Amino acid sequence: MFLNTIRPADGARKKSKRVGRGIGSTLGKTCGRGHKGQKARSGGFHKVGFEGGQMPLQRRLPKIGFVSAKKKFYEQITLGQLNALDSEKIDKAILIANKLVSKRTKYIKVIKSGSLVKQIVLTGLNVTSGAKLEIERLGGSVEA
Repeated sequence: MFLNTIRPADGARKKSKRVGRGIGSTLGKTCGRGHKGQKARSGGFHKVGFEGGQMPLQRRLPKIGFVSAKKKFYEQITLGQLNALDSEKIDKAILIANKLVSKRTKYIKVIKSGSLVKQIVLTGLNVTSGAKLEIERLGGSVEA
């Protein structure tokens, strides 16, 4: 095979229509655009989704879904995850050091999921009422 012998596949290259070349070509005079109207004019095309004045589909349907920009700053920790930590006093810095939450996290909430088997002291974390009862049942505490 040589570069000068390479050809496109049959039917891959189609000749463009030559419009405005007389009535014998069937594309003379109006050039296949019909008579008058918006589509017959140069530049006469409406925007995508336009339905002739009828309310377009993308405006008729309701908007759904929402992703909060604040979502990336909030994280949840379960009681089961707190069991894996070595220290008894747990705060934001310890959770970041153990890679349970990311550095950019601003608000951390401890939720009652899983079971806690040791006594812990939480400082500076938000805690659900169920998780707080579980922590205090084992002799731990929650500090603001």
